[in-house]
Amino acid sequence: MPESPDARQYAPATLRNREPILDVLLQFLPPTGTILEISSGTGEHAVFFAPRLYPRKWIPSDPNPLARESIRAWRECHPAENLYSAIALDVCEPIWAVEKEQLPESLQGFDLIQDPIVAIVNINMIHISPFSACLGLMAGARRILPKGGILYLYGPFKINGKHTAPSNEAFDESLRMQNPEWGVRNLDEVVAVAGDQNLSLIKTVTMPANNLSAIFQV
Repeated sequence: MPESPDARQYAPATLRNREPILDVLLQFLPPTGTILEISSGTGEHAVFFAPRLYPRKWIPSDPNPLARESIRAWRECHPAENLYSAIALDVCEPIWAVEKEQLPESLQGFDLIQDPIVAIVNINMIHISPFSACLGLMAGARRILPKGGILYLYGPFKINGKHTAPSNEAFDESLRMQNPEWGVRNLDEVVAVAGDQNLSLIKTVTMPANNLSAIFQV
């Protein structure tokens, strides 16, 4: 089959959640510096958030080459001077691409000393991945973020071990049927592993469709 001229992928939930997420980010992100988005997926959030969070810089990332191609295509359609090319990044790796002396080619010329990573944003990942991804995310946040740095998580969570809605319980069951290592996480468990990495939960915000924003700080 011929290659599609438009590599953009679409996540229907983005249109529903991007404005509420932006409202929370504007409250908690530092006013300047670089935001690293982990598991950027289609790239729709990146192209929406970056221009609205200027002068902060936004680096999207994803381990999936098809996702990075979608991010590239979205960025071409909606360019922003503070939105950078997506990098390949797997949170389970012991050293992330942004920590290496030789930065990825797409970030050549980017000065992480002048514009350090002050926040990490992760939307809808830890329930659609093994728990090792959550552990890797927390460990990377500890290594990268400065004192006062922010880690923002968005997605469905169990509270005190219980689902917050029947739809979340059904979603959890469908995830575990796809992969037994996936599933809606207990917020207490996530907070505990964050604490092991010197990250403190400072706020939870109720979001649309029975999701939560969880904001952690170093």
